Amino acid sequence: MSRRWIQNPNRCSDEYLDGIEDFIEFARRQNPGATRIRCPCRKCNNTLWETIENVGFHLVRNGMIETYSIWNLHGEQLDHASSSNATRMDSVEPIVDHNDQVMDIIEDVFPFASTTSVTKGKMTCQHQ
Repeated sequence: MSRRWIQNPNRCSDEYLDGIEDFIEFARRQNPGATRIRCPCRKCNNTLWETIENVGFHLVRNGMIETYSIWNLHGEQLDHASSSNATRMDSVEPIVDHNDQVMDIIEDVFPFASTTSVTKGKMTCQHQ
């Protein structure tokens, strides 16, 4: 499964939204019965635990950590060849986008101004 969607700057593109759904499906398969998983969005940086639904929203709003292409914190097994080349998550600094911070403040004040929604289990973007 290609993970180039992680670098896609258009977080409302079909490629990106389908990638999020693939990630969520993978995380559910690897963590059966879990109600919360680590959130790999750029803001949470795999350090905060969120509901699986909220992880999907965070990935649309904040983007996924661009170096998180081996989902080892969500159950993906590392082989010896790739583990030596894998970036340690402890050393990755979160990417701070000031526009995202402003949007977070606006969404805190106006909670119904969200740009994402779930329709019959499918992540979508709403254009305002």
